[in-house]
Amino acid sequence: MDSLTQACLGAAIGGAVLGRRLGRKAVLAGAILGTLPDLDVVIDYGDAVADYTYHRGFSHSLLVLAALSALLAGLTARLAPAWGIPLRHWATFYAACLLTHPLLDAFTTYGTQLWWPLPASPVSWASIFIIDPLYTLPLLISVLYVLARGLRQRALHLGLALSTLYLAFSLGAKLVIDQRMAPVLAARGLQEAPRLVQPTPFNTLLWRITVVEGDHYYEALSGLFDSTPPTLERFPRGGEHADTALALPSGRRLQWFAGPFLRYRVKQDNDTAWLIATDLRLGFPGFHPFNFRLAQREDGKWQPVTTREVPGRPADTAALMKLLNRAITPDMSLCPSAFFQPEKVAGPSTCPPP
Repeated sequence: MDSLTQACLGAAIGGAVLGRRLGRKAVLAGAILGTLPDLDVVIDYGDAVADYTYHRGFSHSLLVLAALSALLAGLTARLAPAWGIPLRHWATFYAACLLTHPLLDAFTTYGTQLWWPLPASPVSWASIFIIDPLYTLPLLISVLYVLARGLRQRALHLGLALSTLYLAFSLGAKLVIDQRMAPVLAARGLQEAPRLVQPTPFNTLLWRITVVEGDHYYEALSGLFDSTPPTLERFPRGGEHADTALALPSGRRLQWFAGPFLRYRVKQDNDTAWLIATDLRLGFPGFHPFNFRLAQREDGKWQPVTTREVPGRPADTAALMKLLNRAITPDMSLCPSAFFQPEKVAGPSTCPPP
């Protein structure tokens, strides 16, 4: 999640745990701890793919943060005995503020390496967008209230309860969409194909479904309160370049991170051809922010390069307004191809025009 949300979550938890002992200090300390794991963004891992895939790594590990919580609790209890706070309370404070950060991140699509250094894939429950005002506002309002009016733990408890209920709602909404998609995919013979169900930006009412099948992938949009089944549209995935990409360490690293939800293409830049990989999970159809240059073609052969991020098409206001309008209008027709150039659709579209 974004830094403001993580700070608000840490602040609310800090005040709820030690507010009676420390007052506003617990709220401010919690806000700092809540953002601490994201300091790994300042680390340079050597190239763009490494920076992208090692983020939310060791600093988001439950194992590392549990050990750090124990260390900080012991140090604080020893160095600040005048506050009279037992070691177990310090341990609860640090663990609650730090461990909730990666757990909240795991609800997003990006993925979080909760069990680093164990060789497990990133955890992603993909039920909430990386910025969602309905999750953040209860926490923000409760934190601002106690900072302005003095500690009111009931306000913090209410903010935490409402935000947690919203997370539970997001999981329920995702289950509804996933079940709605099952017969649609079965009718196309795609029931076993890798699929990703996730919310569109800033809400949990409109959901995006991505399904990968060989050299193509499918996209659909489905509103939570729709009464009609979603329509799948097929797009080229550049699967003919997958073997070339996976022969590269950077390509294999990306696949470990994003799974099959990658698109490949060749981009001609003057006299140079570049192999570009795109993470299809993030952004929304037609607007994918994470694109990486993996290799350069020389004398007819692909040569690995130091990976660089290639700017994607920025999301514009018109596209976001289309999504917002679709989110609040059940059964409104809005095809994923509305955000692409027409030639990007792989074959005739069965999606009705908007």
